[in-house]
Formats: sequence, structure tokens, C-alpha cells
Amino acid sequence: MTNLTSDDYVIRAIRPDEWAAVKQLRLSALQDPAAHIAFLETYEDALGRPDSFYQERAKGSGEGATGAQQFIAQAPDGTWVGTVTVLIEESGTQDWAGYPVERRQGHVVGVFVRPEHRGNGLIKALFDAGAAWAWQHSAERVRLLVHEDNARAQGAYRKAGFAPSGVVVSFSKDEAEKELEFVLEPS
Repeated sequence: MTNLTSDDYVIRAIRPDEWAAVKQLRLSALQDPAAHIAFLETYEDALGRPDSFYQERAKGSGEGATGAQQFIAQAPDGTWVGTVTVLIEESGTQDWAGYPVERRQGHVVGVFVRPEHRGNGLIKALFDAGAAWAWQHSAERVRLLVHEDNARAQGAYRKAGFAPSGVVVSFSKDEAEKELEFVLEPS
């Protein structure tokens, strides 16, 4: 583990022209040992996507985007070492899994911190940036879904201020498995 603290990183929104770095960080995330329960796509699927997919993703979640924002943590040497993306979900719509959205909210997805940068508060700094963006866009709460077996992630989310809401949904990759909703309310 690194000796850096969360204050040693630059936390910022991606820029649309940084799509190649977005792609590389996503591919790294999908090689994490917990990727099979943490992400809905596989490394092979992501690797096979055309560059245009990542260009559109960066454009849709880069600086200035209003429906989503991807934040990265940049180490002092310039390396991207962590990320979270916040999607705005509108009240009265359905989320990606078909469940009704009852109020305007931020939905955190794509959470990843490189293993050697974990345990130093960096994930909370990323969540703080994402939540601040969601609050600026009139979100009434911020939520995320975490696999029932992903205890490490659940612990990190609790440390960052998220709490289980009691909502349990089927894991889209396997209906027999469950995901737990964790929420962060505005302070």
C-alpha cells in the first residue's frame, strides 16, 4: 500500500477528450478479483468495444455533462488510480434494472480504486466529489448497489457515509444472487 493520504490526490471530473484513459482505467477495474460481482460487464466485453463507445462515454460523463459525471483520482505522478461515476435518475422514471425511481437521485456506478491505493480515504474523497456534484444537480439522495457477497466494498461504502436502505434487488447476472442498496442522504 502507498503512504499517500487522500489529500495527495487530485479528484476531478474527466474531460471528454480523455476517453483513452477512461478505457484503460475501466479495463484495469475489470481485472480486479472482485470484478465478477462488482461490475456488470466483463473484461472481454469491454476490450471488444470500439473506441467510439469510450468516446461517447467520456463525452456523456465528462466535464459539463448534466446527466452523469465521472470522477477520477489522480496520483501525484499523474496516474489515474480510482474512479466513480454518478448518474442522475429522475423521479417517475425507471432505473437501469427496471425499478421505479421515486425521487431525483444520484446513482453511483463504476466504483474502483487500484489495490495499492486503497485504505487511505481515497474512496471517500471520490464519493464526496460525486455526492457534491449530485447535490448541485438537485439530487435528493445518492445511492449505489453492492453485491451481497462484496463485504470489502460494503465496508468502504459504510466508511464513506453510505448506509443500507433495506432495499434488496436481484443481481442482474444471476437472479439467485442479491444486491443491496446503500444510500447517502444530504447533510
